[in-house]
Amino acid sequence: MLDIILAIVIGTAFGFALNRVGATNPQYIINMVRLKDLHLMKVILFAIGFASALLFLGLSVGLLDAGNLSVKASYIGVVIGGALLGVGFAIAGYCPGTGIGAAATGRIDGIVFVIGGLIGAFAYTLTHGAISATGLLDNLFGGKVTLAATTNEKFGHLVDALPGPALALLLSVLLMGIAFALPKALRKAS
Repeated sequence: MLDIILAIVIGTAFGFALNRVGATNPQYIINMVRLKDLHLMKVILFAIGFASALLFLGLSVGLLDAGNLSVKASYIGVVIGGALLGVGFAIAGYCPGTGIGAAATGRIDGIVFVIGGLIGAFAYTLTHGAISATGLLDNLFGGKVTLAATTNEKFGHLVDALPGPALALLLSVLLMGIAFALPKALRKAS
């Protein structure tokens, strides 16, 4: 029961933050994709970098257990699905998180987006067996791998040059640096 309450509290806080930075307004997202207004891109890059830094610091000092991380296997279906998500994100102005946030604010287009996503998930569930038979769900890069080594030895990793936490913190700082360096827009609004 505590897990459900925690999920509701964290989800509500995340939705509030999305709404506060404008991510529940599809026009802001479309302007970001068109490189007219990079405010959201700056927020997204900084948030990913900051959260990654906190995660790997927590792992490094033992506050978090790497055994609780859920690493998903890489396969060609993820690449195709990511491309479809990106195209849908650019067209609709929503991703799953921002769509739910928009629906929670009462936006009709957000509600329609969430219903469409649920129908799509149901359709995938019905066709999963046929999709699996095509080989699109076969593992790439050895299956469940991380970019760098973690303390959990059940996952492989792709980079040996640096210890996992050092590489993660380097990438985190890089993402936060890009967020600060990005201009407000890359091209003039037309």
